[in-house]
Amino acid sequence: MAAAVYTAPRSMRLVGARWAVAQRPTLDSPRRHPRSSGGPPIDLDAVVQSNLGPIVVALAAAVLVLLLVIVSQSVRIRRLGRRLDALASSSDGGSLEAVLGGHLERVRKAVDDVERVAVRTTTVEGDVRRSLGRVGLVRFNPFEDTGGNQSFALAILDAQGDGFVVSSLHARAGTRVYAKAITGGLSESALSDEESEALRQALARPAAGGLS
Repeated sequence: MAAAVYTAPRSMRLVGARWAVAQRPTLDSPRRHPRSSGGPPIDLDAVVQSNLGPIVVALAAAVLVLLLVIVSQSVRIRRLGRRLDALASSSDGGSLEAVLGGHLERVRKAVDDVERVAVRTTTVEGDVRRSLGRVGLVRFNPFEDTGGNQSFALAILDAQGDGFVVSSLHARAGTRVYAKAITGGLSESALSDEESEALRQALARPAAGGLS
């Protein structure tokens, strides 16, 4: 057996709906705050109204501080702008790009000059190594019937110890000259005492330009 469904009369439904609408809060109705346990309700509107003066003062102070910060930053930006303009401008009124371009061009020229000087220095060092700049001289008198040390042994070497030794023997009958090649500080032929001393002196001298 089906259960009977009770339907309220239309008049009762209209009364219930009107009562629910009446219970809804409107915009101009006073707000109802929930009651906290153990205390009276808090009225936010009343709190704001009672502290409106301090709130306005705090907001005005915050706005003033922001204005001061903006002014300070503006002054700093202007100073930095003037410094940048002074840095960017050259004596002839050129821009920063032109100034940097001129400096870069000078640097490139300086690098090219250094490279050319390095090449020339290498060439000069090679020439100096081959130059005969180490000299040793010994004067002596090989004969008793001649006066003075008119005979000599002369050693002339380059930076590698290559060169020659020249000996001049002066006598009453005439003068004789001998030459002996030197390679790496050594002679292929036998040397006299005077020639060996001249070679030792030449080897003891530093090469031209401090090369070794």
